[in-house]
Amino acid sequence: MQKNGLSEFSVILAVARHQGFRRAAAELDMSVTAVSNAVAGLESRLGVRLFHRTTRSVSLTEAGQRFVSRAEPAVRQLLEAMDAASSGDTLLSGTLRINSSLGAALMVFAPVFRRFTERYPAISLDIVTEGRRVDIISEGFDAGIRPDSRLPQDMIAVPLIREIPLVVVASAGYFDQSTPPQSPTELLNFPCIRSRLPGGLPSGWHFWQNGQPLTLDVSGPLVLDSPQLMLEAVKQGCGIAQVPQWYVAEEVLAGRLVTVLDNYAATLPGVSLYYAGRRHIPAALKALITIIHEVNDEQNRQPRQR
Repeated sequence: MQKNGLSEFSVILAVARHQGFRRAAAELDMSVTAVSNAVAGLESRLGVRLFHRTTRSVSLTEAGQRFVSRAEPAVRQLLEAMDAASSGDTLLSGTLRINSSLGAALMVFAPVFRRFTERYPAISLDIVTEGRRVDIISEGFDAGIRPDSRLPQDMIAVPLIREIPLVVVASAGYFDQSTPPQSPTELLNFPCIRSRLPGGLPSGWHFWQNGQPLTLDVSGPLVLDSPQLMLEAVKQGCGIAQVPQWYVAEEVLAGRLVTVLDNYAATLPGVSLYYAGRRHIPAALKALITIIHEVNDEQNRQPRQR
């Protein structure tokens, strides 16, 4: 879906989102050559390089980062307006069915519910959360949301969240009678609250130490598959947990939880929305993606709390 006068801008934004030409081309229903030519053409007219290119990666230059941060909100609004005008229907309606893992749904949808329902009151958003792998086509879903490491290979993916910072947390008074761990391996001396992977096994804890990734198999009294239960167990002083930063940010800011080992913090792969095919994307789905990106952009411009 390329609009006259906006095609090059849409290409630049897609390449920036996917950090590559091939997946951007798939999203835009263009050839890789056409995408590359569009980028080169705009760079030539601007007189500045927007992307660093190697045989393995594509990343924004400093000038490219400035360009994308300013152009993205304006282009999205213009594309929305043009879609509405061309369809002759400014009031989107219908049901949009999304399948998501619980953690991804909490992270992606919790910040956008109010804006989406206010802007599109006639759209019914039907979200089903589950950990199993789902065939969204056969089960009647418009799209799915999963961590990037678990995306189906035959789908078109739209990145929503690039990476997920992890933190290790405990209740505010948990270390009143003991010294907090000073390195990841010291966690082996503490009761840890573990999360369960979709396959059934407890997840390892991830850190970054001496420039290298480190995964620890911690132990403790609880293994839980619900982020809400993990948070409740931590608040009750049952042990230490490693969780996504976004999920406990308010509790940490309010002083109800404390973080440890911040200097060893690692990240998890990001989260993407995926759908089948390249054409005839429901207008309601495009509207949802736009709002998710809007909210993420606003949050990314805010300083992160530790």
